[in-house]
Amino acid sequence: MRILGIETSCDETGIAIFDDEKGILAHRLYSQIAVHADYGGVVPELASRDHVRKTIPLITEALNEANLTPADLDGVAYTAGPGLVGALLVGCSIGRSLAYGWGIPAVPVHHMEGHLLAPMLEDDVPEFPFVALLVSGGHTMLVEVDGIGKYQLLGESVDDAAGEAFDKTAKLLGLDYPGGPVLAKMAEAGTPGRFKFPRPMTNRPGLDFSFSGLKTFAANTVRDQDDSAQTKADIAYAFQEAVIDTLAIKCKRALEQTKLNRLVIAGGVSANTALREKLAQLTTKLKGKVYYPRPEFCTDNGAMIAFAGMQRLKSGVSADLTFKATPRWPLDTLPPV
Repeated sequence: MRILGIETSCDETGIAIFDDEKGILAHRLYSQIAVHADYGGVVPELASRDHVRKTIPLITEALNEANLTPADLDGVAYTAGPGLVGALLVGCSIGRSLAYGWGIPAVPVHHMEGHLLAPMLEDDVPEFPFVALLVSGGHTMLVEVDGIGKYQLLGESVDDAAGEAFDKTAKLLGLDYPGGPVLAKMAEAGTPGRFKFPRPMTNRPGLDFSFSGLKTFAANTVRDQDDSAQTKADIAYAFQEAVIDTLAIKCKRALEQTKLNRLVIAGGVSANTALREKLAQLTTKLKGKVYYPRPEFCTDNGAMIAFAGMQRLKSGVSADLTFKATPRWPLDTLPPV
């Protein structure tokens, strides 16, 4: 079986074709970074308009790359939520319309389920059950995963997501949007120990996160220090260390609570090298292992939507003509496969 995947939840247009025997046949991604850079963040209306311009041409490119026609497809998967409602509606309407015109099923996909299953696109696939850390610009959550669609939310951010805190702190340091990866690079030149940032909500029980106060601490630190490149690097190091330590502490708690030792990390922040190293050390001590997708599948992409859509399609999921976008959609409400 082959399925087309369409991702338009925010500021990246992702298209992929997945074959359940051969894997990814084609993958196309267009990032809107240049569109939103002048504004320092995503402008929803501009994001929607850019998806309108890019989605169909990218689908055509993917079909050509895979040397396929619509007649060779068995379904169309699209991100139905969560995300920016206008951006979601572009993918929903295009995906549902193409499926109707081609006479094949349309499959609505949960964006975070796509991220959660992205490591299964790799050769080293995690076995169920495991704990998943989904960490991106819009979400930070810990989930116990017993199977596809068998999700129990263990904890989540009560305010800013980790990726959002990275981007906002990067902006405080004068870095270009999106600042998270640039801040991580700057941190490599930082001096360990010069600044000490708090590890929020780690001095109390529970698995929820909070990064808003950490961002405020960073703002106060930037205000009170000189503007030299080394000071900025030292602040970047201290901030990143605090975020990573906080995530690691909560992951350790989640693994101990569930009595598991397999950990999956996914989402844009999962591409952070220092985070991967920290969690690899953690799981090794627990005689377990950490799994994650390749960097290009950490951020939003069509391949993860195609893969997740294939699992849903095989279980008989499809959308009728009254499709809808769901900007808020709890992950643990999905039915099991």
